[in-house]
Amino acid sequence: MPADRTPGTGPDDPHDPDGPVGPAAPDDGPRDERHETPTQRADRHWGELLQEVRVTQTGVQVLFGFLLTVAFTPRFATLGDTDRAIYIVTVLLGAATTGALIGPVAFHRIVSGHRLKAQTVAWAARLTLSGVVLLLATVTSALLLILRIALHNAAVPWLLAGVVVWLGLCWFALPWWALRRHEHEK
Repeated sequence: MPADRTPGTGPDDPHDPDGPVGPAAPDDGPRDERHETPTQRADRHWGELLQEVRVTQTGVQVLFGFLLTVAFTPRFATLGDTDRAIYIVTVLLGAATTGALIGPVAFHRIVSGHRLKAQTVAWAARLTLSGVVLLLATVTSALLLILRIALHNAAVPWLLAGVVVWLGLCWFALPWWALRRHEHEK
């Protein structure tokens, strides 16, 4: 790969959901040809990434806002040391998640106008994926705390594991499987 191209942004990138730009191979069958320049592709990918970040940011902001208010409730004073530690970890994870998901906007603002759109998209995508991983950790930690307080029994780890597996399937395994299946069909 040329030194001036960032992985995930080139016209021949196998991980690009739109495939390579240009004429389709005879065995590819019908497909939508965009015939876009690398700059147009980077602009389109940036717009798509912003939409994804908007969705995740809203959920994170609501979750983080609720987490911040917990310390000011009367019940917080009655939490044991373990539950307080889980709460602190959860708040820190929520802050890290917020930072990772706001990162693409700050990154863009700082490098905007310097002809770094393709690199910005690549770095923003990495920050966004990091934010989703951190969101999984935040939700897991928050759910652990809530279930420990609400249930006080041996079902907590099983319920927590079930939710984590479900989120992992929805957020990571299913997209990975679809990508592998698509690559295998090529």
